[in-house]
Amino acid sequence: MVPPANFDDLSPTELKNLVVALFEQAAEQQRIIAELRDEIARLKGGPRRPNIKPSGMEKGTEPKPDEPAGERRGKRGVTKSKLTIHEEKIVKADVPVGSRFKGYTSFVVQDLVIRAHVTNFRCERWQTPDGKMVTAPLPAGIDRHFGPQLRRLVLALYHQGQMTVLGLVTLLRSLGIFISKRQVVRLLNAGQDRFLTEARDVLRAGLSSANWITVDDTGARHKAANGFCTQIGNEHFAWFGTTDSKSRLNFLERLRAGHSDYVINDEAIAYMRERALASHVITHLLEHPARSFADQTAWNAHLEKLGISALEVNPDPVLIATEGALWGSIKAHGFLPDTVIVSDDAGQFDVGLHALCWVHYLEFDLILSAVTEGLTWRGNHSEMTQDKNRKPKRLQERQEIWLGFPWLGQVRLDTDILPEGLKDVALHPQVGRQVTAGRR
Repeated sequence: MVPPANFDDLSPTELKNLVVALFEQAAEQQRIIAELRDEIARLKGGPRRPNIKPSGMEKGTEPKPDEPAGERRGKRGVTKSKLTIHEEKIVKADVPVGSRFKGYTSFVVQDLVIRAHVTNFRCERWQTPDGKMVTAPLPAGIDRHFGPQLRRLVLALYHQGQMTVLGLVTLLRSLGIFISKRQVVRLLNAGQDRFLTEARDVLRAGLSSANWITVDDTGARHKAANGFCTQIGNEHFAWFGTTDSKSRLNFLERLRAGHSDYVINDEAIAYMRERALASHVITHLLEHPARSFADQTAWNAHLEKLGISALEVNPDPVLIATEGALWGSIKAHGFLPDTVIVSDDAGQFDVGLHALCWVHYLEFDLILSAVTEGLTWRGNHSEMTQDKNRKPKRLQERQEIWLGFPWLGQVRLDTDILPEGLKDVALHPQVGRQVTAGRR
């Protein structure tokens, strides 16, 4: 736009038109600048401008149009049948003389009653004829000066509600409970054996009955030290345990589900042979009459007695024999009868009937390998190497998977999770065929 030679010569109407044109031009330039910034951010890999939807407050203040009688939405589902009525109150009506009673109209109100409830248990004391004193025991669930409902509330608010200890103390005192910070900490930490027992029983039930389980581990902090949290479960149960190791030995110990014994049986011997334990070591273990050991101390003493601990060979006979005895204990307790262990191909989980999660297998073996002629991206994301000899086997594996699981052809993986340089790689639904973005 060419500016006028003299603004003073313009009429008021012309000045208004000029201002309007300048506003329109500025708005168009702002729109173009915003698009260019978004494009620059996309090319640099940065976040895009958020798509903020307009507020609905204006619509909320507008009057709603009248709906036709036939298009009204139906009533909410009946919730009264899902509720347990704890109390009924009759509300009297003020009616004139001569009115006829026509029954009641129900109006259900849900409320929450939280109040302090102090109980003084007066336990009887009796003296027997021989002079002994007998005191009546407290009811089940009462083992401290705070009842089970209060302990349940403290645990729920702390773990699920993420309340602090000071917040719990303030809340309980406002409800009329005389409690200190130290007492709240004791409620959180002391006497939780019942929860540990319940978690152990859940794991035992799952390992005894599950057709398959998924396992994984991740780094975790415990008692101001680095550790590892192991997860075991499926769609019916989940178990978590934190230890200072993520080895196969640690995983086998978790699979014992609280048992501490070591067992030499057929499953244990088969495990040792599969792990290439020396035959003379296996012979020593089989010839000895002792086959079950109560704990690690008894097992280590047995290995010392047989002279296995003094052997310095590869693989480590103590490690393989211990893993085998743990596997024998797992089988002896009826765990993992025909259970498939599904993992991300970490070595510590490769025991028993083992399978890979199909997402991991497709990402690291199908998508990331044989993308181009003989080019393989290693699963540890460390290097690109040439490996032409593996491609025929990969293609055969790929074809078998697609033929056995045709529904995988309808799955689309998120390419944003792939490493830089492979984000254009995509999986084509045809058997054994992969394409890169933009060309086939």
